[in-house]
Amino acid sequence: MIPVRRVFLPVVVCAGSAIAAAAWAQDKAPPAVPEAVPAAPVVVPYDDKLSRLAEVIGSVHYLRTLCKAPGGSEWRSDMQKLLDSETKDEPQRKERLTAAFNRGYRAFASVYNDCTPSAIVAEERYRNEGATLATEITSRFGN
Repeated sequence: MIPVRRVFLPVVVCAGSAIAAAAWAQDKAPPAVPEAVPAAPVVVPYDDKLSRLAEVIGSVHYLRTLCKAPGGSEWRSDMQKLLDSETKDEPQRKERLTAAFNRGYRAFASVYNDCTPSAIVAEERYRNEGATLATEITSRFGN
């Protein structure tokens, strides 16, 4: 009769080796890297009015530059200050406001090539609208 230890021990060793070999044979999947979830766009309650203000500023900038009015280039720098203060760490909001500014600029660039009396009237009306928007935004949402 064969002692149980002599049979049992080689069987356990062979089984353990087979399990280890099977484990090594499998491709180990790299650790799961969590996908970067894009941040939700930041929306503030006055974004619609601010977008319209940016569009108005773009229109006024074009018209004042076209008519060689004093301070024509100040409007673009004012828009840059607005972007810097409102969209510091929010690139999506900055893109939306920049697009609104460009839309306003291009709207009048496609209509006026020369400074005409109607361009001067349009510039004045847009400046008034911009002043109204700025007042509404700051009185309702300002500190």
